[in-house]
Amino acid sequence: MPLVPSQYKAPFYLFNGHLQTIIPGLFRQVEGVQYARERITTPDEDFIDLDWSRVGSESLLVLSHGLEGDSHRPYIQAMVKALNAQGVDALAWNYRSCSGEPNMLLRSYHLGTSDDLAHVLQYALHTGRYHTIYLTGFSAGGNITLKYLGEHPEQVPQEVKRAIAFSTPIDLKDSAKNISKVYTRRFLKTLGKKLEHKKQMFPDQIDLSGYNLLSSFPEFDERYTAPIHGFKSADDYYTRVSSKQFLKNIQVPTLLVNAKNDPFLGRSCYPYEEARQNPNFYLEVPNSGGHVGFPESYGNQYYYAEARAVRFLLGGQKPEV
Repeated sequence: MPLVPSQYKAPFYLFNGHLQTIIPGLFRQVEGVQYARERITTPDEDFIDLDWSRVGSESLLVLSHGLEGDSHRPYIQAMVKALNAQGVDALAWNYRSCSGEPNMLLRSYHLGTSDDLAHVLQYALHTGRYHTIYLTGFSAGGNITLKYLGEHPEQVPQEVKRAIAFSTPIDLKDSAKNISKVYTRRFLKTLGKKLEHKKQMFPDQIDLSGYNLLSSFPEFDERYTAPIHGFKSADDYYTRVSSKQFLKNIQVPTLLVNAKNDPFLGRSCYPYEEARQNPNFYLEVPNSGGHVGFPESYGNQYYYAEARAVRFLLGGQKPEV
């Protein structure tokens, strides 16, 4: 019954999920992380940009960022810094089109691109440097990570020992219906800019007429995500890539931390029953934390997410929960 009590409490002045989401996103700064970038080719002749932060370890943390994020987001850099401090190398991969340069194909990324994560992991292992791999994912990256672990568990390399995911919309349809229009507008704006670049590259395959009238993720996913990436519809996309259905298959000790007041998550994103049934899948539901927030008091170098990841991933033979 891996339901984990949470020790997290938000600072008193960040008194709701919106503040716990927005304030860290706007004002958090992480210093001291320096990446070495490497570009790798995908099996379909596209590219993925990897950002390495090495300390000479035989262990590696692979980080998957959130929707419209990248390796330079504070929550990614803070996790890199925290694991580097524990003697673990870090690899923050940027999804296709998220590294500052449009990818070469019509397809880009979506919340189920576990094939790209698998390719990144195989590349890291083929360097011959690493005997132990840890995974962490935030929001969209959490869904990609959990899907990867549970979709084909027999294909997960034995070097992958543990994983942790934060603020993860494991039921995409439920989350798409529940996220507020304030957050949705922000994402649609940046996604629209990327589609403008794609239209220049593929003028006959992208139609942006009436784009400014879109007001929800189901509308966006029906018109763009689904057809571009080979899904029949938004519902088909949500059904096939939501990681909730794969949680029962996870064979690597894995912790999901979803705050109860996360403004991005619907009720179906708290998989209590799946945690009760799979001894490898742990669930922690703090009362607060917001979405990819979990802030600590002002001046703390590390937030709860980093401390929690260190404790769970590096907790010895038995995962420390």
